[in-house]
Amino acid sequence: MSGSPDDERLEELRQKKMEQLQDRAEGGQGDEAQEAAQQQAEAQKNALLRQYLTDDARKRLNTVKMSKPQFGEQVERQVVSLARSGRIQGKIDDDKMKQLLKELQPDSKSFDIQRR
Repeated sequence: MSGSPDDERLEELRQKKMEQLQDRAEGGQGDEAQEAAQQQAEAQKNALLRQYLTDDARKRLNTVKMSKPQFGEQVERQVVSLARSGRIQGKIDDDKMKQLLKELQPDSKSFDIQRR
């Protein structure tokens, strides 16, 4: 067991959520109901992001999502899970968002874009 208790708890919560989503999908719900639930989940996620991210941090996250949609979604999920577990004090500003992006970025070739 290499993770901290918080990491284990987050994984457990993620697993429960996935099971709930699968149960809901298998439960024969109509497409409209499933789409409505998805829209509601998206709205809740956006509300949490607005609550915990400064405008600059949200802009940076949106820029990341434009260039790397899957990575952007991963970062959003991480911020939401941190917010729900009460591990965010105050708001995440641009500097904290940069740090979070560095931590979550896969260890691939990194490059800096320099504007001239």
